[in-house]
Amino acid sequence: MPPHEPRVPRILVVDDEREMAEMVADGLCDRGYEAVAASSSDEAKGRLGEDTFDALVTDLRMPGVDGLALMAEARRVTPDLPVIVMTAYGAIDSAIESMRRGASHYLTKPFKVEELALFLDRLLDERRVRREASALRAVLRERAPESGIIAASKAMAQVFEVIGRMADTDVPVLLLGETGTGKGLFARILHARSARASGPFVTVNCAALPEPLLESELFGHVKGAFTGATQNRPGLVAESHGGTLFLDEIAEMSPALQAKLLDVLERRVVRAVGASRERAVDLRVIAATHRDLDERIKAGAFREDLRYRLDVVSIELPPLRQRREDIPLLLEHFLREARGRHRGSPAERLAPEAIARLVDYRWPGNVRELAYAVERMVLLARSAEITVADLPHAVVAARSGGSLFDGGVMPVRDLQRRYATWALDQLGGHRTRTAEQLGIDLKTLAKWLSEPEAPGERD
Repeated sequence: MPPHEPRVPRILVVDDEREMAEMVADGLCDRGYEAVAASSSDEAKGRLGEDTFDALVTDLRMPGVDGLALMAEARRVTPDLPVIVMTAYGAIDSAIESMRRGASHYLTKPFKVEELALFLDRLLDERRVRREASALRAVLRERAPESGIIAASKAMAQVFEVIGRMADTDVPVLLLGETGTGKGLFARILHARSARASGPFVTVNCAALPEPLLESELFGHVKGAFTGATQNRPGLVAESHGGTLFLDEIAEMSPALQAKLLDVLERRVVRAVGASRERAVDLRVIAATHRDLDERIKAGAFREDLRYRLDVVSIELPPLRQRREDIPLLLEHFLREARGRHRGSPAERLAPEAIARLVDYRWPGNVRELAYAVERMVLLARSAEITVADLPHAVVAARSGGSLFDGGVMPVRDLQRRYATWALDQLGGHRTRTAEQLGIDLKTLAKWLSEPEAPGERD
C-alpha cells in the first residue's frame, strides 16, 4: 500500500461460536475494515500478542476466559484500545459491568453489522482525535515559552517545581509578584503544559479598561444592549471555552464585575449583557496581581469569596533582587538578543565592573527593567565593551552595597524608617506580611514608613 494512503483499521472479532465470529468479521470487511475472527479467548490472546489491532469486538460469555478477562488483557497490551462487547438479551447486567470496567459500548444479539460499524467508526474517530491532541500537547510542551525565562536560582527552581505540578490540572492558579516578574509568561507556560494546550489562551488586562467596557469585553453583549452595541459579541469568557482565561491585574476589577466573575467560576455559565439566556463554558482561570489582596479585601476593594475561589493554588514569583544569581545569565541573554536586533552597535560584552554594579542594583522594575536597560546600553554603546560609564543613571547613582547604618549615628525614628523600608522591599512590597514579620500592626508600619524624608515604596 502506498505510504500516503491511510491504513485500514484492523478489528479482532471474538465469539465462541465460530460462525458468528466469521459472519461479523466478513460483514466488517465488506464495509472497509480488515477484520479477523477468533473462536476462543486463547486464540484471541495469541493474536493480540502477535499483531496490532485498532479495536476489539468480543462476546461476553465464553468458556474458560470470558470477555471481561479478555478485555483486561487487551487493555494491558493497548491501554486505549476501543472494546465493544456482544451479549445476549438476558445478560444485560454483565454488559453494564463491562462498561464499568472500561468497555466502550455493548450490543445486544441479534444486531445488524451496520450498527456495529457505525459505533466502530465513531470510537476510532474519537481515538484518533485523542491521540492527535496528545501529540499536539507534547509538541506544545516542548515549545512552551520557557525559553523566555532564564533562571538557575533556588527561588526560581521552587517556582518551576510548583508550575510543573499544577500545569496539567484544571484548578485555578493565582500568580503573585511585582510588576515585571513574568506573571504573563508563567501563565502561558501553565497553559502550554496543560491538557488545554490545544485550546485558546485568552488574556484580559483588568486594569486597562473602564468597568462598562471591561464587562462587555469579558462577558459579551447582544445587539442593542447599550448604545453602540450594533452586533452580538460572545465575550472573552465564552471565547476561552476549551482553553484558559488569563485575568491579569485581577485586583483592579470592580466589585460588581467580581461578583459576576464569581458566578461564572461557580456555575460554569456566562450571560452576555442584555441576554436572556445563559451559555455553558468550560475553561480554566489563571489570575495575576502585583497587589496585596489581604489589604484590598480589608479596604473593601476585593471580594474575599472570589479570592478563595481563585487562590486554590498561589505561586509567588520572586523579584529580581531576591535572585541576583540569575542576573549574569539574564544579562548574557538580553545582550545577545539586543545585538541581534541592532547589528550596527559595536557592543560585544559587558565589563566585569559593569556586571557587578548591575548585579548589585535593586531593579524595582525587575526583569522587564533589566531587559530595557540592556537594550539602551547596546543602542548607546561607543565601544566593544560596555563599562560603568555606559550604565543607566539609576544604576550608577545607586549606592553599591549600602548599609542601613550608612551616614553614621542617626535618630531611632530614622533607623525605624530605613529598616521598615528595607523589610518591605525584602518582602516584595506586601505591607501585611511586613507588619507581621516586624511584630507590629499596619497602622504602626504606615507611621514608620511615612516619617519625613522616607523614600517612596510601593502601595
